[in-house]
Amino acid sequence: EVPEGLTLNLLGDLVICVNVMKNEAKSQNKKLFDHWAHLVIHGCLHLLGFDHISDAEAVEMETIEVAALAKLNINNPYLLSE
Repeated sequence: EVPEGLTLNLLGDLVICVNVMKNEAKSQNKKLFDHWAHLVIHGCLHLLGFDHISDAEAVEMETIEVAALAKLNINNPYLLSE
């Protein structure tokens, strides 16, 4: 319940299954924190309207993700999975 007088402008929810995230990180040889951060950034971009249906959209979204992750000293996750 939102307190009276407080307005929340929520974009949506992010739901991350911890067990799936841990299994993915392990199978992809990624650090748990790094994969967790990537999933949160990826999900937030979806909430902001970004998508990766077309190749052009994927490039745009991945470019933003990689730049955000770099600020956290996390390597490009797409290079690691190729």
